[in-house]
Amino acid sequence: MTDRPIRSVAIEAGCIACKLCQDIAPRVFLVEDDRDCVVRPDASQHFAALREDIEQAARDCPVEVIKVEHGSTPAPAPRA
Repeated sequence: MTDRPIRSVAIEAGCIACKLCQDIAPRVFLVEDDRDCVVRPDASQHFAALREDIEQAARDCPVEVIKVEHGSTPAPAPRA
């Protein structure tokens, strides 16, 4: 784990839709059709608050397709 803020989260090809990431961070990950997982469109507003959960989901992914990119400066505050 790093103290640097999350810049982006992506899911690469090969996801098996196990829903583990959705169970860990449901405000960031979504499995709608039991075939594909997606990063929710508004997920970036939760990166700071859910950083540990997002990183845990990436570490626990059984097929290692969750990619988390960290920035070098603090993430901007979410809009109200």
